[in-house]
Amino acid sequence: MREHSLDVPAPAKWGEGLVAVDEGEPIAIDVRLESVHEGILASGEVGTEYTGVCSRCLTDIAEGLEVEFQELFAYPGDEETDFEVQDDHVDLETLVREAVVLALPFQPVCQPDCPGLDPVTGERLTENAGSEQREPLDPRWAALQDFTTSHDDESPRSRG
Repeated sequence: MREHSLDVPAPAKWGEGLVAVDEGEPIAIDVRLESVHEGILASGEVGTEYTGVCSRCLTDIAEGLEVEFQELFAYPGDEETDFEVQDDHVDLETLVREAVVLALPFQPVCQPDCPGLDPVTGERLTENAGSEQREPLDPRWAALQDFTTSHDDESPRSRG
């Protein structure tokens, strides 16, 4: 059994959604390689940071990411496998990339209770939390918005 700690930059941008690990971002890998009958078992942890935007309010975010992985690199043979030992070496790049990309959040948020954007003004609701939020006016009632009963007492009605 061998254990290794590696610190390498991301060789390319990993991820295509709202968040991704940028090219050159440091990736910390702690891996344990064990020889088993079928091949080499690689297991370990990956730590890095992803950046992008909140899916609700479009604020820039940067969060740490910790991922565990375990995969068998099979010796070359008749059976086809996803990962194989090549010249007594294992290539961890694909394995680590898949683990990191699959762990990226699909709908990332800047905070768990992010209220998002105001549907009328497009402003971030977290920024104008102190201002009063009006209920949207139904356009069918818009003509009655300025109607008041305060002028009823001023003009007497004639009864006939």
